[in-house]
Amino acid sequence: MQEVLYVIYLSIGSILVLFLLTKLMGYRQMSQLSMFDYINGITIGSIAAEMATSLEENFVQPLTAMIVYGIAGILLSETASKSIKARRFIVGKPVVLLNSGEIYEKNLKKAKMDINEFISQCRISGYFDISQLQSAVLEGNGKISFLPKAEQRPVNPNDLNLQPQAEMMVANVIIDGKIMDENLKNAGKDRNWLKAQLKGQGCADEKEVLLGTCDIQGNFTAYQKNKGIGDHDIFM
Repeated sequence: MQEVLYVIYLSIGSILVLFLLTKLMGYRQMSQLSMFDYINGITIGSIAAEMATSLEENFVQPLTAMIVYGIAGILLSETASKSIKARRFIVGKPVVLLNSGEIYEKNLKKAKMDINEFISQCRISGYFDISQLQSAVLEGNGKISFLPKAEQRPVNPNDLNLQPQAEMMVANVIIDGKIMDENLKNAGKDRNWLKAQLKGQGCADEKEVLLGTCDIQGNFTAYQKNKGIGDHDIFM
């Protein structure tokens, strides 16, 4: 029983340390991580697991290792943000794989990628015909950025001499049946306005609403709670 309590104690400690290190190192998605960040994260996680199960060994040792790896990641990130040369060395610099109809075989080899994998990545991004591409660049995080040829890219408002109104973020004024008073205030509205909007959309009160939003024009949209799972599954 004592060993179980000790494992629980160490597990909670490792979770807290991981949480603090994550806060310090910053939040990034998997696709945004460099190879070093990815390996560093795995290593810190492995050390945390070892710390949580250190029954006989001194838990201070894995704890120290976690902190060292975390500090190393923070220092490298800070260095990369302040120096372009350091950033290119630590994170890596973009590699041009295709440009103006020419595939750079040496750069593919440098990226440890063969032509089949490159074609596969093109298809995944929606380009089944490579001739539609002007450029393809391998970024430092391992993702490939594609620039379609001018005649292949989607039409934008400038092409049609249009001046669309700028879009702004909407305010979430109701979340899970609860009124977000601060968001409502920042949107320039009050509860009386909200109640009128709810009544206009057939809602008795905010408890019936899963999400309620207000845009910059003052338009209110309510997404009512629905306990159904949807009978028409189009993804099977």
